[in-house]
Amino acid sequence: MITVPISALEVAMVQTGAGAADTLRDTTEFARRLEELGYLRLWYAEHHHSPAIGAFPPVVLTAHAAALTSSIRLGSGGVLAPNHAPIMLAEQFGTLAALHGGRIDLGIGRGPGTFDDSTARALRRGAGPTTDDEYRDDVSATLRFLVDEVALDPLPEPWLLSSSTAGAALAAELGLPIAFAHHIRPDNTLAALNHYREHFSPSRWCERPRVLICVETVCAETEEEAARLAGPMVVLKAALLKGRGDFAFPTPEEAATHSFTEEEAQALTSFRAQQAYGSPDTVAKHLADLVDVTGADELMLVTPVYALADRLRSYELVRRHVMMPTAS
Repeated sequence: MITVPISALEVAMVQTGAGAADTLRDTTEFARRLEELGYLRLWYAEHHHSPAIGAFPPVVLTAHAAALTSSIRLGSGGVLAPNHAPIMLAEQFGTLAALHGGRIDLGIGRGPGTFDDSTARALRRGAGPTTDDEYRDDVSATLRFLVDEVALDPLPEPWLLSSSTAGAALAAELGLPIAFAHHIRPDNTLAALNHYREHFSPSRWCERPRVLICVETVCAETEEEAARLAGPMVVLKAALLKGRGDFAFPTPEEAATHSFTEEEAQALTSFRAQQAYGSPDTVAKHLADLVDVTGADELMLVTPVYALADRLRSYELVRRHVMMPTAS
């Protein structure tokens, strides 16, 4: 059993042959079931103009799930600061936190949330990619507006999302807890966390370094079934390695017939070795090892499999075999 809390990231994968409305219904059921299973928090990611991932604003999904649940923490993982006015983020998440008993998290990230340049420009009303200084100013302004303008009680819990040492440095400077995207850039994890801990400055938001690690996790009764369920995301990752964001999310059957180049196969094998795929025993070992190596205070699992029932089954198996029992 793992003693640190475990949470979940919702990326709202759109199944081939299904529509966005079906995906939205799945997100509702997913939130209800995650709360029943005792997961600590559920975050929603921001994505745009992708056939594989729903373009559902995290603030809207957070509000919807908060109205249907009572104990699980909810929020963004994350909203992408360059796409939003800081005062609007502060008002939206500050209001949600006040309405829902302090269960709201404000995870802030930097990326555009799309591979399409025209979509990125539309989100930023024609502006180009944000600079390091502009991103720092946006995050700082959001935190300032939460305190000075919104000033509701309780405030949302802010987190900084990062997949690099640069993001970790900003989290350390601002005294924010860090949510590290090990599921995106696992090779950066240890160096970034070392920098974060060495340079952390306490703040009103966080007194000591606090680390959440997000890890791709697919758990099934057997190794073979876990590999089958992970197949669609493996195919999608191969497209992402080429900078393609126009690739649909295939079925497990379609994924099983996909051919990879030797270079893709090597990159994907290296990536999978740093995540948590397999039977309950295998997943438990991978997650425990990750906690030991990183010193994480919390794990967040992202499980991008094709069907909701299979995704929930993965979280159920983790709940049974990996998570510490909750007090009755």
